Amino acid sequence: MDVDVLIVGAGPTGLALGIDLARRGVAALVVERGETLAPGSRGKGLQPRTMEVYEDLGVLDEILAAGGAYPVGMVWADGEQAGEHSMFDPAEDGEEGSRFTGPWMIPQWRNQEILLARLTELGQAVAFGREVVRLEQDEDGVTAHFASGRPVRARYAVAADGGRSAVRRALGIRMTGETLDPDPTLVADVRIPGLDRTWWHLFPPSGPDSGFLALCPLAGTDRFQLVARLPGGTDPDLSPDGVRELVAQRTHLGPEAVTEVFWTSDFRPRAALADRFREGRIFLAGDAAHVHSPAGGQGLNTSVQDAYNLGWKLGAVLSGRAPTALLDTYDEERRPIAEHVLGLSTAIHRDEAKRGAATRQLGLNYRHSSLSEETRENPGPLSAGDRVPDLTVDGVRLFDRLRGPDWTLLTLDSGVFLVRPDGYVGWAGATEDGLGTYRARVGL
Repeated sequence: MDVDVLIVGAGPTGLALGIDLARRGVAALVVERGETLAPGSRGKGLQPRTMEVYEDLGVLDEILAAGGAYPVGMVWADGEQAGEHSMFDPAEDGEEGSRFTGPWMIPQWRNQEILLARLTELGQAVAFGREVVRLEQDEDGVTAHFASGRPVRARYAVAADGGRSAVRRALGIRMTGETLDPDPTLVADVRIPGLDRTWWHLFPPSGPDSGFLALCPLAGTDRFQLVARLPGGTDPDLSPDGVRELVAQRTHLGPEAVTEVFWTSDFRPRAALADRFREGRIFLAGDAAHVHSPAGGQGLNTSVQDAYNLGWKLGAVLSGRAPTALLDTYDEERRPIAEHVLGLSTAIHRDEAKRGAATRQLGLNYRHSSLSEETRENPGPLSAGDRVPDLTVDGVRLFDRLRGPDWTLLTLDSGVFLVRPDGYVGWAGATEDGLGTYRARVGL
């Protein structure tokens, strides 16, 4: 074998998985078809649960330094400020057992740079310009063939190559879903020096032939993310002049206000879920497994947590500590979560739900997983399958004890808890009676 795990795609999902495996001593290789990391702000919001994951992966300080909180929305009408609009329902400090109360903004391109730097720090790298054209698997491993260069042999492979995943299509795994909006959306990163960066500027449609446009100041940069819906099935003009003309048509700004256009994209919102997240020794993660509307900021966050769920399981199996059956729980646990979050994203897209507690992803749990064993007749506020909250007990921060790639045994007033490497309770009991049987089942 050349590597233990081949990861196809160097977006946030693939990079986060590479980091998690590297800190476990797993030989992994991340390959990317492009010559560089993907440009563009794309998914720019990190939810509180993802920020907790990033702390464990060792990138939180850099993420905090490079990003910022979301601004309040400012609605414009006829060139005048018409009123403020709150984009999110933030929690109170400590309300959900987290130090984070709302999403943190960082452009995806900067997010990826930070993840890549951490991967490099751990002694791993990304092989750019490596386009996978064929995967072959047998009972021992997976062989990846590329458009150029020699094949790579791995024990397992993970497709993190996006919504149009070539690996998923090659495996014949269907995506079931729907187009949420037949009209295209133009997304661009632009520089507008004269526009106030205090606000997230919102420009509602001015007529039946117009459409919504928003300009969000990208934290940590001097750029704005432009999002504009194009009604009537109009194909967007992605040229710099086309972007400038669109801004001039829908806002009080002139075309010359846009001094630079860095990146543009034609985006058509849809919601889709892969029929399964695994085919033999090959796993789907991130957008390769589930595609969301950007409403509510759930897609990138769900993707990173796919990686966080899969990483420790691959590490345990590859080290020989856990049975290969542990890998079956990846699809068992993550696919229902993805299905649930897809429903939330779609509801927010249709203005049927708010960007509130559910979008922060702190309440997602694995209570119904076969890995969750609750032995108490009357569970307290923390049950098997739940995320351990970020609390301080007797002067000790629980997350400081949980940090790292291992399981942790916690004894609290409410019981005894064996916490998985991803911060969720695996086993819970009033005492340690019966814990040994569970430990043997999961390879401890």
